[in-house]
Amino acid sequence: MTYKQRISLFFIVDSLIVLTAFFISILLVSENPSINVPLILSAITILLCHHLFSARYKLYKKVWAYASIQELVSIIKVVTFSSITAIIMQFIIMQDVQFKLLAVTWLLHMFLIGGSRFVWRLYRDSIMNKSDNKVRTLIIGAGSAGTMVARQLLRKNEGNLLPVAFIDDDAKKRHLDIMGLPVIGGVKEIARAVQEHEIDNIIISIPSLRRNELNIIFQECAKTEAQTKILPFLEDLITGKVSVSQFRDVQVEDLLGRDPVDMDIVSISEYVSNKVVLVTGAGGSIGSEIARQISAFHPSKLILLGHGENSIYAIEMELKEMFKDSEIELITEIADIQDARKMRTVMRKYKPDVVYHAAAHKHVPLMERNPEEAVKNNIIGTMNVAKAASWSKVGIFVMVSTDKAVNPTSVMGASKRLTEMIVQDMDRHSDTKFVAVRFGNVLGSRGSVIPLFEKQIKKGGPVTVTDPNMVRYFMTIPEASRLVIQAGALAGGGEIFVLDMGDPVKIVDLAKNLIKLSGNSIEEIGIEFTGIRPGEKLFEELLKENEVENVQVYPKIYVGKTTDLYIDEINQIIANYNDLDADALRNQLLNLANNVVRQEPRKVMTI
Repeated sequence: MTYKQRISLFFIVDSLIVLTAFFISILLVSENPSINVPLILSAITILLCHHLFSARYKLYKKVWAYASIQELVSIIKVVTFSSITAIIMQFIIMQDVQFKLLAVTWLLHMFLIGGSRFVWRLYRDSIMNKSDNKVRTLIIGAGSAGTMVARQLLRKNEGNLLPVAFIDDDAKKRHLDIMGLPVIGGVKEIARAVQEHEIDNIIISIPSLRRNELNIIFQECAKTEAQTKILPFLEDLITGKVSVSQFRDVQVEDLLGRDPVDMDIVSISEYVSNKVVLVTGAGGSIGSEIARQISAFHPSKLILLGHGENSIYAIEMELKEMFKDSEIELITEIADIQDARKMRTVMRKYKPDVVYHAAAHKHVPLMERNPEEAVKNNIIGTMNVAKAASWSKVGIFVMVSTDKAVNPTSVMGASKRLTEMIVQDMDRHSDTKFVAVRFGNVLGSRGSVIPLFEKQIKKGGPVTVTDPNMVRYFMTIPEASRLVIQAGALAGGGEIFVLDMGDPVKIVDLAKNLIKLSGNSIEEIGIEFTGIRPGEKLFEELLKENEVENVQVYPKIYVGKTTDLYIDEINQIIANYNDLDADALRNQLLNLANNVVRQEPRKVMTI
């Protein structure tokens, strides 16, 4: 039905209702009902005023399928003001007011107009939205978000979800009905509620949940066979960005049990906005996310440097689309950080103010088998970039490190510990502020365990875990990138910044959560323990005992103390690594990174 057809229909129906109400009132209040000129004038007055006030209060523009108190108030205003106008007309023209007639007319007018509107909503709710073949849904959270979800599910037909009840830990809401739906218990009673009410779908509708609270709720939901969804953000629902058909699945990132660290926007803007920024490894998972987040601060130039042309091209196209209205000059450089001359050329050409060094080999088993590549790319590559940055008088140099650099047992971890020593020593002898940022495993990054688990689950299992007691710190790619960017704002020079990552997560628990999130049971998929791989540890640390500073330099960010820097020994490894076999090189890297060296006078690295 078009808008004009809709207005015409309302005009005709309301006219019939108003006249019917008026003439029925005459029959009810008059002993000898008769039609005369004063009554006809009163009827015309009420009819005209009804249409006039309906236009004034937009009664014909209301969507009556969603009628509520606000629409009822509009009807009361239209009917009441129409009657008051009729009273004024009778008093002026006839010098007499038929209060009894107008009072009955008001009641009938109100009843018939209101009934004609709300009967459509009743029809829609009871007939059009039949519960047959709908998915019975339990809503977790009976607050404002949960109520809004219930209202949308009750009114909208396209979601195919039938809300049955609420779950809420607020004891004051227990045994009460909200929008006709009972609050049947707390989080601990989810499994019972699902069984008793034959629930097929669960919606977690508490946007303010902390991750550890969400984890608790999800573990209770995982005890059932119901599919679990989550409401993204309350503001998205309010603004219409999210509808009932857009609830998303719970993701493993939601269950980390740690709240993200917010960035200090002002301090970051001061050192990034309108500056020249270079990101190495810009095609990788961390480097590309740093580039995305940095772009939001509007640097004058952003240089995307990487070895893989496809990944650099992909992030370039993405940023051009995301920031097409920005004045950021995006520049791509295909370069190998092992090429010292190329690094100096790039630095001399663009003269960056800030460098984020994210390029590195990070795969533990591969570096165990190829330790010389860890030396070439991680150690020599970092030294090349750091020297070029110092030579070009870069303001701030931030290197991405790893928790595997603490008491390393792997070649990869040892190489990253030695790169930390390099940048800390560079800071002692350069005008550039050199810092490192150390964090745990990054979910979704290349080499992450998550994609492997997901592939194994898709194939039907089993999921392979090295050891039932293995634990790791986890964070998301955006969180890791925020820490790197924030570190630049905090840089005094020489620090190793570490994020308070909360409690470490058991890998086997992560595997179980992924299996449950996929809609399978642990029994169906299975978990197989394969044994610890070369270079792996059961647990990772973020700081050594002699590095620990107890004071946070920023909420949830710590800084480690500077320890011994074995620069002369690092230079010796760089000079001789080609002459060593893999085992000998691996042992030298691990011994040096763990401070097992000959106590001889050491020289600092020259710039």
